[in-house]
Amino acid sequence: MYYNIYLFRHGRTNYNIKGVFTGFKDSNLTKSGIDDAKLIALRLKDKKINIAFQTKLSRSKDTLKEVLKFHPECKKVIIDNRMIERGYGNLEGQTHYEFTKKNSPELYDYYHRSYDGKPPKGESIKMVEKRVLSFIKDLKKYIKENKVNIAISAHGNSMRPFRRYFENWTLKHMVEMEMPYDNIFHYKIKV
Repeated sequence: MYYNIYLFRHGRTNYNIKGVFTGFKDSNLTKSGIDDAKLIALRLKDKKINIAFQTKLSRSKDTLKEVLKFHPECKKVIIDNRMIERGYGNLEGQTHYEFTKKNSPELYDYYHRSYDGKPPKGESIKMVEKRVLSFIKDLKKYIKENKVNIAISAHGNSMRPFRRYFENWTLKHMVEMEMPYDNIFHYKIKV
């Protein structure tokens, strides 16, 4: 028997639209971000969701709220910040343009898209991958013990290692891929 994981990114936020390093800062969904969430909800409307995971950030919560409008069978929502966005440390709140203008395109690329690039007081994608893999290990155990279907309202950078794990991506592919705001990724866990 198989149980399902439905992974999706939160809808677009004000910071996403403006090209701002968001990280752990809270940024509300825009009108188009709410539409993204509603589209995800429609994609999942006919699926069964028993348990849902979100992070402490409002963009994750507000996206999941739209999805769960179709799922009265979901009796539990768990906050797990191992799936939270990558911490950008001192870069948070700056636009990509401001940072690049002040520094260089090479430093921007290093901090933004390299595996080991760790902004001052922030996280590298490698560090994010470590916490996401810990989450996946516990999640698989949880699904097997409880025999449940799961929805996860995640963030762009936490989805990268998640998808790498389940889709066997290369490291290069993982750091280069953009995560969509309006789609779901479906994985099956054998029990």
